[in-house]
Amino acid sequence: MSCGEHHETNCSEVLSEVWLFLDQECDQARRELLATHLDECHPCLEEYGLEEHLKALLARKCGGDLAPDELKARLRARIRETVTVRESTVRETTASHEGADGVVTEVRRVDVEVTTATTTIPGAPRASAD
Repeated sequence: MSCGEHHETNCSEVLSEVWLFLDQECDQARRELLATHLDECHPCLEEYGLEEHLKALLARKCGGDLAPDELKARLRARIRETVTVRESTVRETTASHEGADGVVTEVRRVDVEVTTATTTIPGAPRASAD
């Protein structure tokens, strides 16, 4: 897009970065350059205005949704009553063999077994099913 006027920054470039500008995610120098362009260019300013209104609408309709306190309390209780137990067993065996030439060969074998289980702690407060 171009409004036909000469600007330090191309209209397409400004419009492609308008969300960065709205979210204040560009550095100060870039922000000033984009702001100057928007001040000088009516078509870009109109497009920016639409984007700004869209962002505000999205924030109003979709933003700020938080989990209800009751849900958070139930989740915390459930986490407190559940424990993950991890056990590991290591078995080591060694075998030696002396060859006819007198050389001793030793073979060592290590087996590791890891068991993980989730269990409920007896007597822990249960989360209500509400």
